[in-house]
Amino acid sequence: MKAAFYTLGCKVNQYETEYMSELLKNAGFEIVSPDKEADYYIVNSCTVTATADQKTRQNIRKFKRKHPNSTVILTGCMPQAFPEEAKELIEADIIFSNKNDGDILSLINKHITENNRTILIDEHKKGDKFWDCSITDFNERIRAFVKIEDGCDRFCSYCIIPKSRGRVRSKSLEDLEKEVKNLADNSIKEIVLVGINLSAYGKGEDFDLVDAVEICANTKGIERVRLGSLEPDHITDDIIQRLAKIEKFCPQFHISLQSGCDKTLKNMNRHYTADEYYQLCNKLRKTFDDASLTTDVMVGFHQESDNDFKESLEFVKKVKFEKVHVFPYSERKGTRASEKGDDVPKSEKEKRAQIMIEETQKIRSSYLKELVEKTVSVLFENEIAPKIYQGYTKNYLPVRTYSDENLIGVTKEVKITDFNDDYCIAE
Repeated sequence: MKAAFYTLGCKVNQYETEYMSELLKNAGFEIVSPDKEADYYIVNSCTVTATADQKTRQNIRKFKRKHPNSTVILTGCMPQAFPEEAKELIEADIIFSNKNDGDILSLINKHITENNRTILIDEHKKGDKFWDCSITDFNERIRAFVKIEDGCDRFCSYCIIPKSRGRVRSKSLEDLEKEVKNLADNSIKEIVLVGINLSAYGKGEDFDLVDAVEICANTKGIERVRLGSLEPDHITDDIIQRLAKIEKFCPQFHISLQSGCDKTLKNMNRHYTADEYYQLCNKLRKTFDDASLTTDVMVGFHQESDNDFKESLEFVKKVKFEKVHVFPYSERKGTRASEKGDDVPKSEKEKRAQIMIEETQKIRSSYLKELVEKTVSVLFENEIAPKIYQGYTKNYLPVRTYSDENLIGVTKEVKITDFNDDYCIAE
């Protein structure tokens, strides 16, 4: 039997795809690329935006159209948040939610036995525990995402995530230690700790995020540890100082901003002001050498005026992020913001997004230009063309270089000679 995964969304989804993939491989399945012939096509969905839902629907229908005799499976956040809409996708032969990822094999067997459409969508409930999941490899890579936290208690007014992921729950340090050791034994050299609200790791427990970083850093074979997306109001002075003492920690901070306008932040039910966010950025850059700050910015949120957008834009330019992910507001049914409507026209959102992208790209280009002729340390991950290798610096700068030597899994000092929008070129 052959199975192919198509994954949408965040690093947590990518981790869960690897988890399900290993379950199938252990049962004798061969995992192939989604552009190959397969018996099963599994779409691991995202539902953060309406665009993500659209991509889910498109791919479910595409796989069934191209492979009518194959079994198409829908899982992930979309069926968890919007079960009735998921059930309407008649092209999906099996549907289950992200809470049931561990049931993928039994659901396939049930579908075979009963020869009927199979649906299992369990709701997240308060008091749910972190379900037992671990991986031993990561798609034959050098760097692995490891999910240590799930769920979110923040209830930002625009966000459907609490419905699609439930409340905060954390992987135990003991389970994390075992998982990271297994990954290191399989040649993984860099761990990226990820979660839906990663900063909340350890909430209600007697451990926290820095404890998780220390577990990874103390594991033989692991050379680097980095963090996924963080919430600014959870990054305390104590956490900063403790992280600064961990030599293997990578000072790349992706800190969710959403807006640089205080009025908009309040409307979003974010728990900080623009100035508080700015002070945090200054602390991180002062504490960590070569710290890299990246973020997400939403434009066109409900009641965002021209002046509000300009305030947000000026704030982003003031911080000088190394990279910014810009996206227009997408109304999600079931959120508090959706009760107020969506009063910024689509054309205006697109215009603001383009302005924000152009301005942030200028900042990134200026940053990359300053790196030319500098020497950096790169952990190389893959060969993207014959004798052309790509890897990342500790602050997550993509670098490519030519080498007669196989550099996969090797850390090298290189000199940056040029750059483009996507990566730096080095020798």
